[in-house]
Amino acid sequence: MKFGIIVFPGSNCDRDMQWVAQGILGQPTRAIWHEETDVADCDVIVIPGGFSYGDYLRCGAIARFSPALRATVEAAQQGRYVIGICNGFQILTESGLLPGALIRNRDLHFICDRVALRVERTDLPWTSGYGAGQVITLPIAHGEGRYFADEDTLKRIEDNHQVVFRYCPAPGQAVDSWQNPNGSLNDIAGICSDRGNILGMMPHPERAADPAMGNTDGLALFEGLVAQALAIA
Repeated sequence: MKFGIIVFPGSNCDRDMQWVAQGILGQPTRAIWHEETDVADCDVIVIPGGFSYGDYLRCGAIARFSPALRATVEAAQQGRYVIGICNGFQILTESGLLPGALIRNRDLHFICDRVALRVERTDLPWTSGYGAGQVITLPIAHGEGRYFADEDTLKRIEDNHQVVFRYCPAPGQAVDSWQNPNGSLNDIAGICSDRGNILGMMPHPERAADPAMGNTDGLALFEGLVAQALAIA
């Protein structure tokens, strides 16, 4: 399984993702410069975190027009796997590959922390390595991570079971006083496309994949994807 990682001016999580895909999982991996138009050799396309094009205009607003992103849209429509993490999630919503939008955090502050997430679906390649309802801990680092959608879109997402991860209280944390870190509607931290091949999420699984970091809760996401793809092959 070959990973392709798009690199925009301002990307800063591409090397983290490369280490996971190539260094930990041992999978062929290449960087895709934002001006490239050919992604035909990649089975998984990763849109990493960072500040693509300096986040000018709006997070992800310029990146959606890049040649590499246009090629990614075509690949996604063909059924290939695409994951957008943090800024990558913002780009996926800007490009229309995923519904909704990511807007300024509730308290208008940049948040860098570790948060608890509940796995809502385990029938996807992305989450096949987790248990139903499992609570995991992943890092977040964003200023515009508040998931928002109009009422009809939100209902459609919920009815279609497109919510993959939700923010939730950490084990032992008081539920009565808890609120999600950024104000996301319905506590949404990550969603998928109708077909399930596209995943967008604000938390960073690639930053919780190396045992040296003291947390590997994110590794199962990538291991499950690779295992399922190899089983099919």
